[in-house]
Amino acid sequence: MPDLPFEHLANAAHDFWRAIYLPLPFFVLLALVVKRERFVGDILKAVPQAKINLLIHFIDVLLVAPILVALALFMKQAFETYDLALVPATMWEGLHPALVGLAAVFLGDFIGYWRHRIEHSALLWPSHAVHHSDTEMTWLAIFRFHPINRLTTVAIDFAFILSMGLPAYAILVNWLVRHYYGAFIHADLPWTYGPFGRIFVSPAMHRWHHSAEPIAYNTNFASVFSVFDWAFGTFRVPGACDTALGVPQTMGNGLIGQLTYPLRRSSYRHFVRRLTHWRSRNV
Repeated sequence: MPDLPFEHLANAAHDFWRAIYLPLPFFVLLALVVKRERFVGDILKAVPQAKINLLIHFIDVLLVAPILVALALFMKQAFETYDLALVPATMWEGLHPALVGLAAVFLGDFIGYWRHRIEHSALLWPSHAVHHSDTEMTWLAIFRFHPINRLTTVAIDFAFILSMGLPAYAILVNWLVRHYYGAFIHADLPWTYGPFGRIFVSPAMHRWHHSAEPIAYNTNFASVFSVFDWAFGTFRVPGACDTALGVPQTMGNGLIGQLTYPLRRSSYRHFVRRLTHWRSRNV
């Protein structure tokens, strides 16, 4: 039987808190070690933005997550029914699970890199801009995604992962690693990883991706492996990022402004302008 409304609300509340309290001790301890005397002040400064992140997170677990689960199940069934996988599942058999898990994370970050670049296009930017609008970015920014952005992420990333014929445990490894590492690189940390920053995405690298400086736009799209940004010419880490964060667009006030921004016609003026220009050149 389907959950009653109050049961669904209780389950959503449980999922909401579980996603926070599991990584919370780690990030609190990390902030204490790194920030020291700035710890309390930085937390107080980040509270207004953190509230928006948490409100969006609650809407996610209450309303968006069931839709995403249904979409994922539908896609999995479709791939199995119509044999849409490009890579046979047998290719992964016999390989060590750790190697398969690493391959899943690498492939997941590969498609995540290109999907992220697409999200910075004129059509998808209005929904993705919500994530970038956090001006006091902390690890809680991992929850700040518009429902439209959530849908495009699942549709693109999961379709590619399913096409790779990966086993279920490797798909889970990909999600866990990229989710929690994504939270880590959103934390307010100055680390660049030195020479290892050319292999793995550092917190400083991703912070530059959120910089409000125009020179930082359209750079640093990977989430785990910075080699993708190196390979495709989008890597930029001049050092620790101490610039202002955010977007030039005006989102509106609080949660309502965040959720309605991608629904406004004015948010797509750049897309309409480019589409009109393309049509005029091809008449």
